[in-house]
Amino acid sequence: MTGPSTSMPVAGLVPAPRREHGHADLLVRNAKVFTGDPDRPGARAVAIRDGRVAALGDDHDLAHLVGPGTKVVDALGRRVIPGLNDSHLHVIRGGLNYVLELRWDGVRSLRHALAMLREQAGRTPKGQWIRVVGGWTAEQFAERRMPTVAELNAAAPDTPVFVLHLYQSALMNRAAVKAAGFTRETPDPRGGQIVRGRDGEPNGVLLAAPSALILYSTLAKAPALDEADKRTSTRHFLRELNRFGLTSAVDAAGGFQNFPDNYATVADLARSGELTLRIAYHLFPQTAGQELADLKRWTETVKPGDGDEWLRLNGAGENLTWAAADFENFSEPRPELAAGYESEFESAVRLLLENGWGFRLHATYDETIRRDLAVFEKLAAEGLFPGGNRWLFDHAETVTADSLDRIAALGGALSVQNRMSFQGAAFLDRYGAEAAAHTPPVRAMLDRGLTVAAGTDATRVSSYNPWVALHWLVTGRTVGGTALYPAGNLIDRATALGLYTRGGARLTGEQDVKGVLREGCYGDLAILSDDFLTVPEDVIPDIESVLTVVGGRIVYATAEYEGLDEAVPPVSPEWSPVARFGGYQSGARQASAVAEAVAESERHRRWRVARGSVPDTTPSFVDPCFAH
Repeated sequence: MTGPSTSMPVAGLVPAPRREHGHADLLVRNAKVFTGDPDRPGARAVAIRDGRVAALGDDHDLAHLVGPGTKVVDALGRRVIPGLNDSHLHVIRGGLNYVLELRWDGVRSLRHALAMLREQAGRTPKGQWIRVVGGWTAEQFAERRMPTVAELNAAAPDTPVFVLHLYQSALMNRAAVKAAGFTRETPDPRGGQIVRGRDGEPNGVLLAAPSALILYSTLAKAPALDEADKRTSTRHFLRELNRFGLTSAVDAAGGFQNFPDNYATVADLARSGELTLRIAYHLFPQTAGQELADLKRWTETVKPGDGDEWLRLNGAGENLTWAAADFENFSEPRPELAAGYESEFESAVRLLLENGWGFRLHATYDETIRRDLAVFEKLAAEGLFPGGNRWLFDHAETVTADSLDRIAALGGALSVQNRMSFQGAAFLDRYGAEAAAHTPPVRAMLDRGLTVAAGTDATRVSSYNPWVALHWLVTGRTVGGTALYPAGNLIDRATALGLYTRGGARLTGEQDVKGVLREGCYGDLAILSDDFLTVPEDVIPDIESVLTVVGGRIVYATAEYEGLDEAVPPVSPEWSPVARFGGYQSGARQASAVAEAVAESERHRRWRVARGSVPDTTPSFVDPCFAH
């Protein structure tokens, strides 16, 4: 460090004697810049002034922009990309709960996961719960299995433990069953099942059958943070997202996310200039039977575009009416939606379009999409489609070619998430490899010229790590290494990066200022630990950002850049799992734990062979899951 105005040593670069207002606030040099701009795909340096890209070029081209107040960062030859934009992330809800959650995202062995749980049980005060809430699947573990209720009881005999597995099920130890108030008399909720033992008592397993509301409502019984800690929690969650190069997200709302109450924390952070992620948010009616009243009230009080470049309203959804929503639990049969839901659904869509509102719709199955499209085509006869309002289907795993053509004709878009990274094995078991080969048909969407954006659907299904999603897009593999897609349904790395940058910007109408590194666009970028465009495929999930910039502000910095980012308050409460373990668990830190788990798993297999429980076939532990 050569002085307060220079963030990395820059040999031979002398600040030019020019007026301060012409200088850059930040200059990133000695970089391999992927701009995302087809007119200028590459550069060596990026200058940012007043939150926007001021210039791109070679190092010597931009030297004159360095002044006394310019921070100069040497990228050391690393890859620089436009900031990533998750087009479907439950960032607001995730932020309010982040510091309460023990994340198994990225953990490579169940043995290690249970050790984390056991240690956290010793740190968690009486009255609080341990929550493992999504972002993992049994496939990622060396043992290739879920924990048992008995293991949860052993790890935490007295502290309530709630472990959510996708939107399929949850495991609870004895203490959690008691804390949730479940008894033999507790009835099963509609669409869910409380599994019971022979004695009729709940045994700690909850099943979405197929509705995930039983999982949501049980989790909601755990204690919440106070307002000050919600603020701190959200700041740390945003910093965690910045760690992976995320600079924007589209919040898809969701269950138990009420407007305006649950949006107050991000609104407060926006007012105080403390957001480190740009958020475009949606509004989601929470109560069945009250959806139209909610939508009408919102259209009369707020409108899409309200806010600024940091926090802005984008539209309604991802549900408009509860009756129109299918559930993506591939361990259960496809749900049959109620006959006649279209009448109320049509009223909701008409209300939004007539008031200039766009919307997004949760739709997993083509059967749902076809019914929704029939409603849109009816309204198209009145001129409401395509009518200039942005609208899209989320997920669309089993959408067909015919439905894609109809979506294109109506001016729609699609947002795809890597839920198959985590649920692909369940889909294969139920529907077979032929169906899985184009679930979702990303290549077919792009071939039609549709706007397609990518995301994760984190935090309760997939992990929020965007590089896991990008790995899925370019390899077609689950987190456990199962190959899902043929080459015809894969996309190249530059295209995948475009879905994670320009794609999301199009969904929010910000494509002229976001998603590319071009003069006049937002100064949002990430310097990567590894070059996404060239590293071996199995390295992609381990990529992180070493320096993330949003609007010219350095919001995350590590490695050679440690300490250049903005400070955040300490994690609170002190017993938080995040304070001890952090968030996503980097694979590089777990090699020994994985090796031990594999060895233990092999010993267990041989014991079962000796007892005659399984045939004596030698398994292969050389799996892509362990190769990165």
